[in-house]
Amino acid sequence: MARPAVDAVVIALSGRALAASALRGGRRVAVIDLFADVDTGHCAAASGRAPGTLRSGFRAGALLEAARRIAPAGVPLVYGSGFDRRARLLHRLSRERPLLGNSASVVRTIKSPAGFFGLLDRLGIPAPETRLAPPPDRRGWLAKRVGGAGGAHIRAAELQVPPGAVYYQRRIPGRPVSALFLADGSSATMLGFSDQWSLPDGAGGDYRYGGAAFPAILAAGLESALGGAVRRLVRETGLVGVNSADFLVQEGEFVLLEVNPRPGASLDAFDLAFDASLFDLHVGACRGELPERPPGARRGAASMIVYARRGIVAPPLEFWPGWVADIPHPGSRVRRGGPVCTVTATAADAATSHGLVERRARDLLAELERINRTAKAVTVAAEVARDPHDSRTAGA
Repeated sequence: MARPAVDAVVIALSGRALAASALRGGRRVAVIDLFADVDTGHCAAASGRAPGTLRSGFRAGALLEAARRIAPAGVPLVYGSGFDRRARLLHRLSRERPLLGNSASVVRTIKSPAGFFGLLDRLGIPAPETRLAPPPDRRGWLAKRVGGAGGAHIRAAELQVPPGAVYYQRRIPGRPVSALFLADGSSATMLGFSDQWSLPDGAGGDYRYGGAAFPAILAAGLESALGGAVRRLVRETGLVGVNSADFLVQEGEFVLLEVNPRPGASLDAFDLAFDASLFDLHVGACRGELPERPPGARRGAASMIVYARRGIVAPPLEFWPGWVADIPHPGSRVRRGGPVCTVTATAADAATSHGLVERRARDLLAELERINRTAKAVTVAAEVARDPHDSRTAGA
């Protein structure tokens, strides 16, 4: 069977948001990710699952084989999450296809704690105090995995250190704000700012990514300062395409926590707010084309990840409302703490969309848990009826 002609292959731990944005722009893409969710298949001309985990990422050999199978050599590559600490794998993928995104060498620069925070110091961009070795007194410090993404790897340094290579940052107060921007290697266009929040995982991970609401309302002077920091970084590093920068802001001051050199988790909220396709803007920026003016936002928007509080089995497709994305296949199992789906909302402003998306997520999760409890009770009752003396079910 011949492979469908596609404009690009999207590879990310979850590629649905990029595929949906590409479809909005009239582009056909193939997608490789960890989940192959139902709606990813609807958005993509071809899709496939590559083995791996959210913690460890893709298995290199299997991913390379999947890329060759799903999209022929020469098809451009657009990547999302999954390569922040896998620059070598990104380099191997880009040998066989044009790269629409930051090169492996740029990713190494941005995700090297010593190099990145040294660069910020040289450019005069404020950042938290950062150390590669453990501080003598770990109280008030955070331990972060090098190249970690999604926030689940961040731990209070005095309690637990995540596995693998880590660095340490002094904990400071502030409001989490993320800047989404387009870059062409030498200049940048700011697309906007979003408020972000975390969802503690109940096991010491207080910084697991929860969601984003657009637009974040900032004082004009602060917007200008954040934009200036981004532009200095772009000139120094050669960043291209859609990227994000995560800040903490407080009383008109800011610190820069990290840069994600790729389209990230806030893509859904921005794509819902704009009439333009962010995938199109990403491709254009990678080819040196920045818009004369940023696209205007038509509405406030928010997106939020729903995590399982206990293991669940995904219900039939008719269960899911239209404001849900990343829909798991019916009957698939989601472990406790795993991502179930993404919930979205639009409204007149960020605060309203944020409140709506949180209510939707809370109600959806409660209904999922109710359905699973009911299904489990029915299954147990049926097993007992078949054999009331079966020790696996009796007394359950």
